[in-house]
Amino acid sequence: MNTDKRIILIALSTLVAGVLLGWLIFGGSSENNMDKEHQHTAEEAGETVWTCSMHPQIKQSEPGDCPICGMDLIPLEEDQNEVLDPMAISMSPTAMQLANITTVAVGTMDPVKTVRLNGKVQEDERLVSSQSSHISGRIERLNVSFTGEYVNKGQVIAYIYSPELVTAQEELFEAQKIKETQPQLFKSARTKLKNWKLSDGQIDKILERGSPSDDFPITADISGYVLNKNVNVGDYIKRGESVYEIANLSRVWVLFDVYESEMSWISKGDQVRFTVQSLPGQTFEGKISFLDPVIDPKTRVAKARVEVRNNDNQLKPEMFVSGTVEAMLPNKANTVVIPKTAVMWTGKRSVVYVKNTSGSGVNFIMREVMLGPGLGDSFIVESGLQEGEEIAVNGTFSIDAAAQLVGKPSMMNPEGGPTMTGHNHAHLPDGQGDMEMLASSSSSVPGKQKEVKPIAINQKAKDALKPLYEPYLNFKEALVADNLSGAQNAANELKGKLDAVNMSVFTGESHNAWMNYSGNLKNAIQHVPHMKDLVAVRKAFQQVSEGMIDLTRAFNPFEKTLHVQFCPMADNNRGATWLSTEKEIRNPYFGEAMLTCGEVKSTIK
Repeated sequence: MNTDKRIILIALSTLVAGVLLGWLIFGGSSENNMDKEHQHTAEEAGETVWTCSMHPQIKQSEPGDCPICGMDLIPLEEDQNEVLDPMAISMSPTAMQLANITTVAVGTMDPVKTVRLNGKVQEDERLVSSQSSHISGRIERLNVSFTGEYVNKGQVIAYIYSPELVTAQEELFEAQKIKETQPQLFKSARTKLKNWKLSDGQIDKILERGSPSDDFPITADISGYVLNKNVNVGDYIKRGESVYEIANLSRVWVLFDVYESEMSWISKGDQVRFTVQSLPGQTFEGKISFLDPVIDPKTRVAKARVEVRNNDNQLKPEMFVSGTVEAMLPNKANTVVIPKTAVMWTGKRSVVYVKNTSGSGVNFIMREVMLGPGLGDSFIVESGLQEGEEIAVNGTFSIDAAAQLVGKPSMMNPEGGPTMTGHNHAHLPDGQGDMEMLASSSSSVPGKQKEVKPIAINQKAKDALKPLYEPYLNFKEALVADNLSGAQNAANELKGKLDAVNMSVFTGESHNAWMNYSGNLKNAIQHVPHMKDLVAVRKAFQQVSEGMIDLTRAFNPFEKTLHVQFCPMADNNRGATWLSTEKEIRNPYFGEAMLTCGEVKSTIK
């Protein structure tokens, strides 16, 4: 009996243990499967993914701040993951708004450019006359004693005493006595006086008076204003020597300066509207009647002549005038024209971002274009764009920065590739951190001095180069102060100083070197006045600084000591140099954000 009870207890215990073990195994597995099924269903349903509007490559499963720029993350829309073109940069409406991106449709138009010209009023050369004496003698009296006085044609302007004239009059009197018997002699005596520009009336008066006249009157040949008085009372002059220079100002010339870069826009017959600062509210018009076939080798300009009637004498010689010509480029009708703000330059290439809209949203694709002549605030596009395509005209650098971050083709990296890494500059002001990503790389080793061969130049050449340093140093100081307008003004002044350098003072080897340096500097600085932010201006300043350093090492024209300073963190940690007259580091590439970043690499004395 006891044995049966023991068997029953063992069986019950085994049954309970089996049930418990089965519940633990199968029940727990079912619950685990349910959990997995729940997770799988949640995955299929799609959890919220958070991203940055400015850096779409950032994706997180919970809200927070962007690890790159610190902005609040936003929910990722489903269609943001769908990009039709692998080279395209997708941007949400929020990102476009934050980056201030605006677009316009490309259109065609007749390429009309408003060319601004400066010039001066000059007398018409054809209406200028030298009033000379027809006989030699001594100036006895001047009826016109100062320049600027108006004289009428036939007016007596001076008297001259001539012994030859007195002798000729006496010969006339003697010939008159034998006129009946020797008429030919009398005629020759009259002709001699007429050769001295005496009229028949004057000769008849001399005969009536019966005695020779000591003073011979000089009369004005034309009416006009006396520009120059060449003699004084008591001076002895020779026959044909100029006494006065007289100009008729009823018609004047306006001579405008036309630079080489604008020669293709200006032609004979163009209508010019111009104003004079001393005559506010008045506008004058005229057509270009002559265009110089030769460019002045010193000023590098040609003169465009406009003839203007000046009956009321409002326009006076040497007045400065400002004019405009609405010029149309020949054989360029209905061409594609885009705003300058849409174009980004790399030095060799010009690129724009083309907008595409599809079911997946908005995206931008970089496209290289070939630019033609500039039209003020716009460019002619020779190739690369078609009418009707939509391009970004504002915020292009933001689009390009996003392309670089995700390793897609960009302005400085046309082939695309991994995102560049370097120092974290998230603490810098807006735009400063992007500057390193947007800057082009230098082929030289950072901080390494480039070999520049010294070239001997004369003192005239050195004096011609000295004016370049003041605007360059002002350019640098404006960037140190984060002053965009000041930097642009200094760059514009530097461009003017470059244009004013007389290349004829460079001879032999120095001439070729100067042409190379000046060309590089002009290319680097020409677009600075049109740039919209400090990022682009600082990149241009880097190229200008490299040119100025090479120029200084080659010619050494500056009288003061210059320090070549170097910031290793500029140009995406590749480093960039600049010139300074002081050893103290004041960094133009980061301004107040990193004012003392850098070191003195070398000194040019």
